[in-house]
Amino acid sequence: MHRTDRRTQTIVLTVLLLAGCSRAAAPSLTSTPASAPADAAFRELTADQQVAQALSRLTFGARPGEAQRVRAMGVDQWIDLQLHPERIADPSAESFFAAYEVYHSTPAELDERHPRPQTVLNQLGKAGNRANRSAADSARLRELAQGQRRMISELQGGRVARALVSERELQEVMTDFWLNHFNVYLQKGPPEHYLLAQYENDVIRPNALGKFRTLLGAVAKSPAMLFYLDNWESQADSNRPRLNAQGRVAGNMTPQQAQRALERRLREGQPLPPGVTPQNVQQLVANQRRRGLNENYGRELLELHTLGVDGGYTQADVIAAARALTGWTIKRPPVGAFTFNPQMHDAGEKVLLGHTLRAGRGIEDGEEVLDIVARHPSTARYIATKLARRFVSDTPPGALVERAAATFTRTDGDIREVVRTIVTSPEFFARAAYRAKVKSPFEVVVSALRALGASPDTSPRTAALVALLGQPIYGHMAPNGWPETGDQWMNTGAILNRINFGIAVAANRVPGASALTWPGAEALRDAPLDQQVDGVVRALLGGEASPETRAILTSGENPFAQTARDTNVEPSAAMTPPPPPGLPGGTPPDPAAAAQRLLQRLPLLKGLPQIVGLAIGSPEFQRR
Repeated sequence: MHRTDRRTQTIVLTVLLLAGCSRAAAPSLTSTPASAPADAAFRELTADQQVAQALSRLTFGARPGEAQRVRAMGVDQWIDLQLHPERIADPSAESFFAAYEVYHSTPAELDERHPRPQTVLNQLGKAGNRANRSAADSARLRELAQGQRRMISELQGGRVARALVSERELQEVMTDFWLNHFNVYLQKGPPEHYLLAQYENDVIRPNALGKFRTLLGAVAKSPAMLFYLDNWESQADSNRPRLNAQGRVAGNMTPQQAQRALERRLREGQPLPPGVTPQNVQQLVANQRRRGLNENYGRELLELHTLGVDGGYTQADVIAAARALTGWTIKRPPVGAFTFNPQMHDAGEKVLLGHTLRAGRGIEDGEEVLDIVARHPSTARYIATKLARRFVSDTPPGALVERAAATFTRTDGDIREVVRTIVTSPEFFARAAYRAKVKSPFEVVVSALRALGASPDTSPRTAALVALLGQPIYGHMAPNGWPETGDQWMNTGAILNRINFGIAVAANRVPGASALTWPGAEALRDAPLDQQVDGVVRALLGGEASPETRAILTSGENPFAQTARDTNVEPSAAMTPPPPPGLPGGTPPDPAAAAQRLLQRLPLLKGLPQIVGLAIGSPEFQRR
């Protein structure tokens, strides 16, 4: 056989190993009867495996000593506790995040302290004209750009840090799930820098295990989502009836007519509508001049947030939803709070999914749309499928999905109870589900740091490593979020980057982590090689490793990494995210580029650090 053929076979084998396809045949997940009770007697995993399964799916990976604590408490009692984060004290997270400005400031406060450079340039009348900028202007712009970068760093680093230190572990997993489900893109524009912390902290996290309708409503009214999907600009088309400021139907008032009416009131000294002042008349007129109906949020509400792409809606339903949500906008855009503007609202009759929304109403239109879609059978099945895919399998068994959907319907969308149905099911504790999921880049980085008992990083470096592995935090441009299945994360470049990341962690290149100071490392430092391997397998791999992985840990050579290098694979191929748009006042440093350089200049490790690094890069660690 030619050497090239062997390399190709090895690469393919690596991908299959990480995807979990090379394991011996296991019982099919779909074979579990729909009526099987969620009782421990029906669980195929051993007691230790049940603990490992719960920790790998309901957290971002076990921390030192955590498996012993869960075993002592009982896995079912621990699951129940995690389903109730309000019962769990979280002093470490609260203390750590006290220093994060973005999490303790309103968007308006952040905008005041860190104005957008472009706004300042516009105020100075020097936008687009570098020749007119003084040295003081340039210094001020650099200072403002640094403030913008610091906000981004806190947003991205904060996600890693909270996943690392929070005791409310399932709540953080669910926060990550919903932030991906209701995806918002950081680089949509500078306003998102101010809005995303509020979105994460006040909209998603408190509702992550609550009622789906409450979560959906909070998202719909969040300035971050309103700005991202352009609903803050959406208004009735010029040929549609609108409401006046008092909420009564004003007829087919065009933007020009609205402008003249406001200006006439102002000129004649008549009372202005509530909320309208002489100073903001021009802003309101400018708002009226924006183009009319925007379907972006209406479409994603149905396709991605509730019913799903096959949920039974039509383009007419998309338009009806968008019309019902006109006037849902931002007060003092783009960093103000949610407000309903009746003069932007389409007050005509609408028909959504067979339900008639009568004419002449205001904000009630949008609320009824959310009621309809939140309680639709397609939504129950869609959300149940996504949660089962997150917690059990890339191809979740239909019987489990049906039970979870039934729970969703029976409890009026109680997310906690839907998750409980899934994570206490026989399918969750089936052998076929054990280590069946490939970790996302975020999960790889956080689980490695948690396994070593690392302290959180306050710099942007750890978040940059997540980006290098292919998942920049808040960096997915499209509203569909990051991939939910392992095959989307796997290619040869990704495998090599993950292996190199393990070596970087063991080489003390990742802030807060060390291969020699994690609990249990001291006893292994001078132990014989076989004992070191056993200790690392026990600590990092749950006590289970394939003969191939043990051979790699013992020999110190990972043939998969060597094969990838021999075939000249670019480590960051198709994974390194594009650099963020430049900010006025200088080109910011690129943390992703620095992280890439870090992974390409790794030392040759020996002893315990080498074993730790190879274990983190192993298929067993890369799966959950």
